[in-house]
Amino acid sequence: MNTLEAINLAKTQGFDLIEVSPKAIPPVCKIMDFGKYLYKIAKQERLHKAKQKAIETKGIRLSPRISLHDMETKAKQAEKFMNEGSKIKIDLLMKGREKAHADLAEKKVNEFLQIINSNPEFTGKIIMEQRPKRQSWGLIAIISKAKK
Repeated sequence: MNTLEAINLAKTQGFDLIEVSPKAIPPVCKIMDFGKYLYKIAKQERLHKAKQKAIETKGIRLSPRISLHDMETKAKQAEKFMNEGSKIKIDLLMKGREKAHADLAEKKVNEFLQIINSNPEFTGKIIMEQRPKRQSWGLIAIISKAKK
């Protein structure tokens, strides 16, 4: 149908001519109320947004002087977070002269990851999304559970 004829037909019926699919050949248009069309689109967007799963990032703070038992406790907490579907951000805070020994800090992060991997209750594999990276205050690393 010709565009002018379609516009006139829509106006005589008291509706608007709305282009639904502009990329189609020829373009597809509908005769309907524009307000209802906008409401329908907004409702669909809300539905899509509600169905999206947001991945949360949880934080675990360590220090170079942390004891083995404390690391095991934090590893269990990290496992719990990962089983819930969250990513883990590991912050290793260094103060004063500790900043000169970044190699020891990286060893602590690797030791923490080994504790998580060695736990028989933890089902899955860890993916290192961001390798330990040096910050002005310490190290930061991001890990998550591998998807099946």
